[in-house]
Amino acid sequence: MKNKICYGIVGAGRAAQLHLDALNQYAGGGKVRPEKKTVMARREEQAKAFKEKYDFKNWTLNIDDLLNDDEINIIDICTPPYLHEELIKKALLAGKHVICEKPLAGYFGNENDPLPIGNKVSKEKMYKEVIKNLDELKKTAENSDKKIMYAENFIYAPAIEKAREIIYKKKSRILFMKGEESLKGSSSHVAGEWSKTGGGTFIRTGSHPLSAILWLKKTEGQARNEKIYLKSVLADMAKITPNLSEYEHRHISARPNDVEDFGTVILEFSDSSRAVIMATDTLLGGSRNYVEVYCNDAVIYCKLTLSDLMSTYFLDEDRLDDVYISEMLPSKTGWNNPFVEDEFIRGYTEEMKDFMECVYYNKSPKSDFTLGINTTKIIYLAYLSAEQGKKMNTDIEITE
Repeated sequence: MKNKICYGIVGAGRAAQLHLDALNQYAGGGKVRPEKKTVMARREEQAKAFKEKYDFKNWTLNIDDLLNDDEINIIDICTPPYLHEELIKKALLAGKHVICEKPLAGYFGNENDPLPIGNKVSKEKMYKEVIKNLDELKKTAENSDKKIMYAENFIYAPAIEKAREIIYKKKSRILFMKGEESLKGSSSHVAGEWSKTGGGTFIRTGSHPLSAILWLKKTEGQARNEKIYLKSVLADMAKITPNLSEYEHRHISARPNDVEDFGTVILEFSDSSRAVIMATDTLLGGSRNYVEVYCNDAVIYCKLTLSDLMSTYFLDEDRLDDVYISEMLPSKTGWNNPFVEDEFIRGYTEEMKDFMECVYYNKSPKSDFTLGINTTKIIYLAYLSAEQGKKMNTDIEITE
């Protein structure tokens, strides 16, 4: 008998909104129609507003109300990153399937750490602790028959999916890839604190093109029946915006305390191919999301934003208060490229469709636990590389 899908969510911020907008878009025409049961948030007014906007049956401030509800079989974790690992474990032990935003785990400080931890705690200690945490999380997952679905929208974006199809059918050799997600900062008030986010712009935004690049290398290995390993990681991380005066800072939202607002990482794979991933909090004019793929027989440009499907020019913002133009856009005046069908173009709709149908039909998700594990490992290896100023060797298998 097919499973009934009963869905609960933890968190009511931006990530939760993206998931629910996509879920509503999918459920409108999808075969699987999940029941939206309960939303949990930290503040009553936030939980109530989310319940009304997205038509949930219940709201709560207590995670146990989701864990102990026998009807709920999927819990979607859209909290700040420092809560992810604990909530994943609790959900699995309660017999729930899990959707979790990035990262799956991270380093957020121990009781005796000097503060602020991003400046005072060595990245070597962080890396070792994260590997330990990921191993513990893996053991919990292996003792459960429930799915962990890693909420990485990039690999569900139509452009990335088309690139995957081309690479698989042509059996192309990927020689070099480049990916970026950059913004003018974050809307989260905790984005500048390592203790809440587990890092800065690279873990917050660079994780997306990183996962997409790993996904495409996995596709290449599967198509050619070859094992591909990540051989080394070389990174540079920096805090750039604190050097601005208050006046110079007026258009930039980034306020890094002990995290980076710039990150560049070079990946070396076992087949000698390379990839470069960039993430910054210094981009004005909206958000930039892309992956470029250079093969022996093809060049593929995947643009998620800013798209050129539509252009607008406004002299003022009269009566545009409720019109969404673009993420992190400071002004709607002048020329802009509005987001059109944003949930679909950036992969959220197909992501939520895949997750619901994986539970309903008992399939494996495209964006799975292994992708989440590898992405987290590589991010912290990059932080270690940047601190030590050298290439870090590794042997992470990409094609498993």
